[in-house]
Amino acid sequence: MPEISRFFGIIIALYYSDHNPPHFHARYGEESVVVEINTFRILEGQISSRALGLIMEWAAQHKQELLEDWELARQGQPPKKIAPLK
Repeated sequence: MPEISRFFGIIIALYYSDHNPPHFHARYGEESVVVEINTFRILEGQISSRALGLIMEWAAQHKQELLEDWELARQGQPPKKIAPLK
């Protein structure tokens, strides 16, 4: 699972050839969520509200890049790194 970004202890990653809808995986410590890229809806998992707020802020800033990386990963190509939240 390629890591595409890391900030404040949160790791964002995509799986190669993953299923639709387009989504990313976020991990913070032992907690994790799967977030749909187009709607930012949580598809599965739980994570602290603080971490979730940071994840959503980052995702909103990088939605187009996430969609581009999703397509690369679906084609088996390495996704590009995305700038962390600052």
